[in-house]
Amino acid sequence: MEGEEAKLLLGFPPHSHPSPSQVKTAYKSKVWDTHPDRFPPHLKSKAEHRFKLISEAYACLRSGGKQENLHKASYSKVVRSGVPRACGSGGHRALIAAPFLLIVLSTVAFGGSIVTRSYKRQKEAYPSHNPFLP
Repeated sequence: MEGEEAKLLLGFPPHSHPSPSQVKTAYKSKVWDTHPDRFPPHLKSKAEHRFKLISEAYACLRSGGKQENLHKASYSKVVRSGVPRACGSGGHRALIAAPFLLIVLSTVAFGGSIVTRSYKRQKEAYPSHNPFLP
């Protein structure tokens, strides 16, 4: 989408230079007017198409009219804001996961033995009152 088309969709004159706050305000008002959930079922598809166009126009104006820069910028933000790796490399995943694995396995092992012991004690203390069970 080109910048002039995006400006028209958001309600700006073709050769204007809106500020980012004006673009955001216009986007919010247009989104509120064209949101698909506000329309009856038989008009939802048309409203959804219009809603997507307005969202694309907003993204285009936010990126300065260059849609391809938007994708590169959003990708780099995601990559840069990811979780940092331990010690600067990703090769220590097994060392990081080992304590958690040991906690889980020991909980299962000790928990199972405690349950078995308590079941045996209860069976000895209170023999079965059901004549069909041994």
